[in-house]
Amino acid sequence: MIRGSTSLLGASNFVAFLVSIPILAGGIWLGARANNTDCLRFLQWPIIIIAVTVMVISLMGFAGACYRLSWLLQAYLFAMFFVVAALLGFIIFAFAVTDRGRGQAVVGRGYLEYQLSDYSGWLRDRVDDPRYWEKISSCLREGRACSGMARYDRDPTTGVSVPESADMFYQRQLTSIESGCCKPPTSCGYNYVNETFWTQAGVAVDDSDCVRWTNDQQQLCYQCDSCKAGVLASLRHSWRKVSVINIVMLILLLIAYVIGCAAYRNARKINNNEAFGVNRMTKSRPSRFQF
Repeated sequence: MIRGSTSLLGASNFVAFLVSIPILAGGIWLGARANNTDCLRFLQWPIIIIAVTVMVISLMGFAGACYRLSWLLQAYLFAMFFVVAALLGFIIFAFAVTDRGRGQAVVGRGYLEYQLSDYSGWLRDRVDDPRYWEKISSCLREGRACSGMARYDRDPTTGVSVPESADMFYQRQLTSIESGCCKPPTSCGYNYVNETFWTQAGVAVDDSDCVRWTNDQQQLCYQCDSCKAGVLASLRHSWRKVSVINIVMLILLLIAYVIGCAAYRNARKINNNEAFGVNRMTKSRPSRFQF
């Protein structure tokens, strides 16, 4: 029982240490890609903090299990308790701030339209903040978020590749950022020329995004509310996926915490020179409940 619990704790923490290495490498890689923009660094630091924390705690648990050091296992359990509590709080927070907001279907379109009014709460206020949105839009421009939208079709008579028609574009399934940031809203009634170039139809619509749209490839609809809504939809999708992974991680950490408690009790018994497998009861009629 003693060796089983400590060996299992050591093995589980060794695996956790190995898993934290690629997570840390991914966070550093995101930081290298960020260059001078801050929007990717917002994603970089939580990943690095999580990876380093798991790495340090797993080393503590591994060393404490291998050498049966009760004081190190005690520190490991203390740190693990706060990690589990913080992870649980983050999961609840992530689901709370992403509970609203979805794309709206439009008749005759394969893609969805996104409106900022469909979102609310902390995440919307964060993205809608002018100072923070300037960093996000700068990141979108530098990352050329709309550069990969061009599609070509082969002309059946000449065999030459030509840009796709408007009808073909209308049936495409665009990402939320492509739909919100790279084209004007459908309600504005702009005429399609290509994926990121549209001409005004002259129909007045009560939508400020219709005025913000420009064919300047460095501007497009990056200042539109629809672009902010597209970013929120992308964040919502990503956070929900991360939350599922965090739930799995939380379950694994809880299992490791229970194993750690058993290993800590065994280590204390060894340090106290208590014998195992020997009946040391002196009562003739002992209690049914033993602690």
